[in-house]
Amino acid sequence: MSRIIPLLLIFVLCSCSSEAVKTGNLSTPPSDTTALTRLYSKLQIGSFDAQHNSDDKPVSFFPRIKRYLKQGIASWYGPGFHGKTTASGEIYDMYAMTAAHKTLPISSYARVTNLENQRSVIVRINDRGPFHGDRVLDLSYAAAKKLDLEDAGSGAVEIKAIPPEQALAQLQNTATTQNKNVYLQVGTFSTKKKAQKLQNKIAAHHLPQPKILPSTHKGSTLYRVQMGPVKSPASALNLNMQLAKLGVTMTQFVN
Repeated sequence: MSRIIPLLLIFVLCSCSSEAVKTGNLSTPPSDTTALTRLYSKLQIGSFDAQHNSDDKPVSFFPRIKRYLKQGIASWYGPGFHGKTTASGEIYDMYAMTAAHKTLPISSYARVTNLENQRSVIVRINDRGPFHGDRVLDLSYAAAKKLDLEDAGSGAVEIKAIPPEQALAQLQNTATTQNKNVYLQVGTFSTKKKAQKLQNKIAAHHLPQPKILPSTHKGSTLYRVQMGPVKSPASALNLNMQLAKLGVTMTQFVN
């Protein structure tokens, strides 16, 4: 799959970045999802997908992606790309709930529905593609399996962009029914040493120490760095604001 220059998207959601961003006052985080959305919309977005006003100041991409609703053919990609770098700059994990799309902002969320069986999943856009045929989306193996598309290889789907607080709420509802929790994944690495470096960096700044979870496929191991569980949008926002001050600006919600 073709790759483009990684997009740095400052948002509550993917791997980790080396450039810190302005995060505002950490002592007074918003207490509801409305405030959460307002703050997210003010955070800077990378130049590839951001909209700008006449003063060249980044503005919210939420109004644009909220209106995105499209039907088409989705496929999936897995072992051949597992462990390789995505367009977002993070390591591709075929067992994570992600997808590649041509135009939706990197690290935005979408609800994908299999039009044949009406099964739905929430995925995070972390890659670009597909670049062949009439396909509109490339799903991770995990997402395709939950939609029952892994055997067929492709199928008709509906893609609807959703804001992050809605993604979090739906993931928490699903986790509750399965007696699970939602965590904040702050990085995925190909070596344990790199994962430990981020773990130590976060712990050194008096934040809860992340856990490192290895995932092995055909002899290749990825190391996921996770924090949590996440109990509310406000707590997720507060944690992400503190992480952003450390340069960890691309995170994601996971079950």
